[in-house]
This record gives sequence, C-alpha cells and structure tokens, in this order.
Amino acid sequence: METVIIVLVVVAVFVFFVLLRTIQVIPQAQAAIVERFGRYTRTLNAGLNIVVPFIDTVRNRLDLREQVQPFPPQPVITQDNLVVHIDTVIYFQVTDPRAATYEVQSYLQAIEQLTITTLRNIIGSMDLESTLTSRETINAGLRGVLDEATGKWGIRVNRVELKAIEPPTSIQDSMEKQMRADRDKRAAILQAEGERQSAILKAEGQKAAAVLEAEGEAQAAVLRADGEAAAIRTVFEAIHSGDADQKLLAYKYLETLPQIAQGDANKLWIIPSEVGDALKGVGGAFTGMNPKDGATVPAANGTPKLDKRTERPEIDPE
Repeated sequence: METVIIVLVVVAVFVFFVLLRTIQVIPQAQAAIVERFGRYTRTLNAGLNIVVPFIDTVRNRLDLREQVQPFPPQPVITQDNLVVHIDTVIYFQVTDPRAATYEVQSYLQAIEQLTITTLRNIIGSMDLESTLTSRETINAGLRGVLDEATGKWGIRVNRVELKAIEPPTSIQDSMEKQMRADRDKRAAILQAEGERQSAILKAEGQKAAAVLEAEGEAQAAVLRADGEAAAIRTVFEAIHSGDADQKLLAYKYLETLPQIAQGDANKLWIIPSEVGDALKGVGGAFTGMNPKDGATVPAANGTPKLDKRTERPEIDPE
C-alpha cells in the first residue's frame, strides 16, 4: 500500500513538472525564443503558449518596450587636437526578437561600441566650438548611423542624446574668462548707451524748455504791446472825444514830470525843453482869473508872481 502511494506521488510530481514545461505564459510587451533540439522553431508572443516538453526549449525572453541605455563618458579627440569627454544616451526598441538573439551576440555591447566609434568619427571632423554648439547635428548623425547598422539586428534606434560634453580644464578656464570678458563688454556698452540716451533726452528736454520759454516771453511781449497800444489808443480817443485844449495838456504834462524822476537810480534829471512851453501854457491859463476865485494876480509884465517857499503862484489876499 505504501508503495502505491509513493508511486502516485511521484507520478503527480512528474505530471506537474511536465505541465510547467508545457504551458508557457508570456507577459505583455515581451517575447520568447523557442528552440527544438537547439534549432530555432518559433517566437512566443504575449499570452498562454503550449510547447512540447523536453523537446522545445525556451531559450531567451526579450523586452519589446523602448529601452534607455546610458553609456559612460568616452574620450574623443576633436579636429583641433583637444580631448573632450562625451556622455551619450541611446533610446532603442527590439523589433525582431529572432534577429536580436541570433544576428548579434550582445546587442547592448554592440550598440555601445558602434556609438563610440561613430561618435569619434563625427567629433574628429569638428573643432571644439562646433562640437559645443552642434548637439543636434551630432545627435542626428549618430542616430542615422546606428539606425542603419542595427536594423539587421532587429533593433530600432529611436533617439540619441548627448548628456554632457566636458572639455579640458584649461579650456574651461579660458572659456569662463572669455565669457566674463564678453559680459563685461556688453555691460559697458549698455551703460554707455544708457548714458548717451540720457544725455540726448536731457538735451532735448532743455531745448524744448528753452523754446517754450522763448515762445512764452514772445507771447507775453506781444500781449504787453497790445495792452499798451490799447491803453494809448483809449487815452488818445478819450482826449480827442473830450476836446482837450492846450492848457489841459500842458497841465497833464507837468503832472507826469515827477513820475519821471522817481527811483533811487535817478541821480541826474534832465528837464526837457518842453517844460518851459508847458509852464508858459499853465501861466497863460491862470492869466486873467479873478482874484476872488483863488486865481493869481498877474504881474506887471503879465507873468504871475511865484511864492518863494512853495514855488506856486502867489495869491493876493485881497
């Protein structure tokens, strides 16, 4: 009885082991290579697959998703004999599991070595400045060469990127000094341009202010001249409309003389010759007046006597 149980247990274990070798479950976005007696038979896709146990062998499982593979920095010599270290990143995808398994021993190592040699060929034809400023050109050149070479390996290179380009330390110091000098130069130019614009704007402002001030003074002078002309015209019209005689005009002339002498700066006063004529006119105005009306008494020669204290015509008390 015990022997039968042991045989049944052994058979169950064998059947379970056979089922495990027969049923193959492939995850999504993966593929497996099946060999029969060491020869390629078929490719297992995602899902449940049945193989012949002990005859079919699942040799390799491949990831069909896009993969990212960074490569360590590689020393590359430029056209001007400078050594730069370049880091690269490759984005690729397995499109043919059979070719990726049998056409190349290790597609990752093959891609890395092909990237290094292609990068050296491209950088070797460029100087340092072109290398630092032509990343897109280098990426496009690398991608074209890699995609063409890896096509027969069942690999499609989607993208190639340069992570970093490190020139020698001495070159980095020189580049930093040059950049500082360029920044200082641009700052000096901007400052000079600002000062120039400021001076121009200030001069234009002063010019505009002077023009406005001159225009204001001119308008003020015109207005003053117009006002004086209007005043003179009004006085002239008033005199002519009032029909003033020579006596009144002479009297107004005498009233104006003290205004001419006003001011601290007038140390010398020249009496015009018309003063005598005005005095004669005023004297003639008082000639013949009645003494009772407060008029002066004419002298024997027809000229009124003047009071010595007030220098006015002397009035007879009678």
